[in-house]
Amino acid sequence: MAIFKALLFSILISQIIVILVESDTMVVIKNPLERSNASPSPSPPTIDCDGECNRRCELSSRPKLCKRACGTCCERCNCVPSGTSGHYEECPCYANMTTHGGRHKCP
Repeated sequence: MAIFKALLFSILISQIIVILVESDTMVVIKNPLERSNASPSPSPPTIDCDGECNRRCELSSRPKLCKRACGTCCERCNCVPSGTSGHYEECPCYANMTTHGGRHKCP
């Protein structure tokens, strides 16, 4: 009887080891009734894209086109560089956006 119990125990342990070794995902079970004391992270403040793009495009030779492109970039990046041209280092997302042709999308 003792040999049977030892054999059964070793088979059970080997099965557990095989399951742990083959498992490549970790399951985390959280208690749904447990409340988290951590507050959600605040979202970054949004800027007035219309106002910023009006300022950025005021000297453009094609202001409507400039404002449309700037508005798209501002909505995606939530920033517009200062001045009416250049200063791309202030907003890398704005600077790195390109058209299908590989040109700068944002004015």
